[in-house]
Amino acid sequence: MNDELKYSITKFNDAVRRLDEGIKQARNQLDRDGVIQRFEFTFELLWKSLKLFLFEQGIIANSPKEVLKEAYRFGIITDEELFLDMLDDRNRTSHIYSENTAKGIFIRIKKNYLAAVMKLSQELKDRTGF
Repeated sequence: MNDELKYSITKFNDAVRRLDEGIKQARNQLDRDGVIQRFEFTFELLWKSLKLFLFEQGIIANSPKEVLKEAYRFGIITDEELFLDMLDDRNRTSHIYSENTAKGIFIRIKKNYLAAVMKLSQELKDRTGF
């Protein structure tokens, strides 16, 4: 495995830990907004790490959606819809003008997405040793 992939997965794993920490400590609107920000960069590292991992396997995918679909086909993620929902919410985060939208995204991060990214983090560790 190349150094770029190792670096990317290491950064992704760190981001997952920070997202988990943020969720556990969130007490108010400012904390919630911080969790959403952490989710944004965690998701960026997630899809870019997957892209590099897939490339190492000979699979070329360029956009986040392509990467998620190929990762599902490859068997590294098991719930394609959940990850595509994550992508949709990630895209919404840069356009949040509504308190209700922010609350909904925070709830999905806490109840659905964190467990999925933690599982993916472990899966990448298991497959690469990083």
